[in-house]
Amino acid sequence: MIEIKDLCFSYQNRKKAKERKEIVHNLNLTVKDNEFLCLLGPSGCGKSTILKIIAGFEKAEKGVILDNGEEINDVSYERAMVFQEDAVFPWMRVYQNVEYGLKARGIEKAERDEIANHFISLVGLSGVENQYPKELSGGMKKRVDLARVLSNNPRIMLMDEPFGALDAMTKEKLQEQLLQIWEKTKKTIIFVTHDIEEAIFLGDRVAIMQPISFGGELHVYDIPFERPRSLAIKENPQFQKMRRQMIDELKEYESF
Repeated sequence: MIEIKDLCFSYQNRKKAKERKEIVHNLNLTVKDNEFLCLLGPSGCGKSTILKIIAGFEKAEKGVILDNGEEINDVSYERAMVFQEDAVFPWMRVYQNVEYGLKARGIEKAERDEIANHFISLVGLSGVENQYPKELSGGMKKRVDLARVLSNNPRIMLMDEPFGALDAMTKEKLQEQLLQIWEKTKKTIIFVTHDIEEAIFLGDRVAIMQPISFGGELHVYDIPFERPRSLAIKENPQFQKMRRQMIDELKEYESF
């Protein structure tokens, strides 16, 4: 379980060296084990920053983030990040990318082979293990990212707009595939997105972050749709009503 308690964070003002700009203020949130939580909000409200603090890449200025009761002070393979930009190594083949973390941790080759091949298959990349990233589509490279993260068996996956740069059809395919993987692995996932439909389709809950000028609080929606889900649910009147509610809320914070 991830517990965020009275979290504050600010960045140094690039134009005024002595000033800092606060983007997260007294934020509180609990993410349950095995939950799929989606985080929405206007640009610059601190969504990605929260993921970085949970990952251990940034330090909280005030407040605390606990992982199963322990304060997060450093990076850990148990909390893995998937970025919007492709993080594959272009000089490595698909298999080498997926086994990279296992190799770095000193896992023996036979076990690496078994784990890497399992997750290559799980994300639908069997048959392209020996190809280089330049030979893959954008969607396939994102699957390599997923397989590499999953192969390290993190408890928590932090996903920062991972499908944001993909075309609509590829994006929907990967949304479906991510849900299938989540159903099998039950990882705790915190997923940042600007796509309201994506958030409702994927999440158990959707948390909308206010900008600091509006108080910086969270408004959390419970998503009522049963799992497993298919893309057809996006045509459900209740789905569209919830989408409209979130659009109306976000319109208060920024222009759409």
